[in-house]
Amino acid sequence: MYEYYNANALGKLDEDCTIRAISCATGKSWDYIYEHLSDLAQENGTMIDNSQFIINYLDRRYKRLPVYGETIGEISDLYYNNILLITTKGHITCSKYGTIYDTWDCRNRQVEYAWLVM
Repeated sequence: MYEYYNANALGKLDEDCTIRAISCATGKSWDYIYEHLSDLAQENGTMIDNSQFIINYLDRRYKRLPVYGETIGEISDLYYNNILLITTKGHITCSKYGTIYDTWDCRNRQVEYAWLVM
């Protein structure tokens, strides 16, 4: 299942999928996540949208799940009792209890990595 979700503080459709997804998964505001990630990125001398920075950030906080070529929709269905953060090439989204929350329906994209938030 898919549901439109945009936590952008100004309602913009921007390239802020990391902030939106983590905000959705954690229940923290878009502004809080933006500031938190910005501070960490600055400490690490990198940009907030650096994929390896985000992967390392998620690995330190959440359990990475095994994925074997599933789509976002399939992994969401497999973990319908959980909250997940899921990456694909160039994108990250949030699955909460079997529903993908995002600004577009990405259920058919192949999963790169997935983390169990709860």
